[in-house]
Amino acid sequence: MAKDNQSGAKQQAERIDKIEKRLDMMYRRLDDIDSMVSAAIERVMSQPVTLLVSCPNCGKNIEISVVGVKKPGV
Repeated sequence: MAKDNQSGAKQQAERIDKIEKRLDMMYRRLDDIDSMVSAAIERVMSQPVTLLVSCPNCGKNIEISVVGVKKPGV
């Protein structure tokens, strides 16, 4: 009976370790994604971006310009 409890506790500890490792990997991935998105946003905010889209109905070209302004001191 005591051996069953010990083996069950050991399995549970292994599961917890596995979950902790997965959470750590997920945290690192989210941090990497956050860094990439932040870098892209900083670039967009520092220079204008122009999108050229063609209307599927009439074929006209539509130009969309996005200009960002950085806050002073940031």
